[in-house]
Amino acid sequence: MSDVVKNLWFRDTKEDAIYINDVAVRIRAGMLLFISIYMSFTLWNAFFVSHWVVDGNTAIDSGDMDWDNNIIYSVHAIKRVYDWTFQTYLLWYGLFEMLAGMSTITARLSPTIYIASFLAKRTAKPIWKPLAPKRFAWTIGASIIATCLVFFNPDVFANWVNTIFQHEVLPTDRQYMSYYIPLSLVWVCLGFMWMEAVMGFCVGCKVHALLVKVGILKDECEACNNIDWDEIARKNQERLAKEAAAQQSTEQHAS
Repeated sequence: MSDVVKNLWFRDTKEDAIYINDVAVRIRAGMLLFISIYMSFTLWNAFFVSHWVVDGNTAIDSGDMDWDNNIIYSVHAIKRVYDWTFQTYLLWYGLFEMLAGMSTITARLSPTIYIASFLAKRTAKPIWKPLAPKRFAWTIGASIIATCLVFFNPDVFANWVNTIFQHEVLPTDRQYMSYYIPLSLVWVCLGFMWMEAVMGFCVGCKVHALLVKVGILKDECEACNNIDWDEIARKNQERLAKEAAAQQSTEQHAS
């Protein structure tokens, strides 16, 4: 527990190149996956479920039929009003989690990192991976969340933009973003996080590796990613013990 409090999911916070426990990353991705699941159902309900609340007790047969021979009823209906307050707070928290893991300092503010680090410490052997690719993957996640925040709060974002440019760049009285954008991004985010949590496949890391390959980004030593540091320490201890035993044997023969 003391090691979790000291280093969280980092191998050593004082290293120049920071390495992170991929087991803890996968556990955390599984926890944050619930945000994507909730948001996907929220958007599905908003876009593909009727926008009207119909009171079936007030339905009255009008006596007329449409062209398809369906009976036309007269009803009392109320248009649904959506309040995105909870979704907005949830997205802000998700954005905070994406950004928190990028630094050894801000990581200490994340409750999911503490939980994931503790569970990983108790359940599995650590798999050390460089932080840089994960940071790139979380940047993609943060961008997706930021886009969804704009969709749920178009007037707030429009006011910010219009204030900066000192004239109306975006309308403040209507939705200017197609609902296909957040709906698609949420399902993309859901897929990415599911692959990370269940399969251990980090799409953002693969994109990062591709950008490194073409020379746009620099990467940590991939050959060092899965070094078994505990095994190296054990072998060093065995070597030192053998050297000490050999030296002691030599001294005994000499005496």
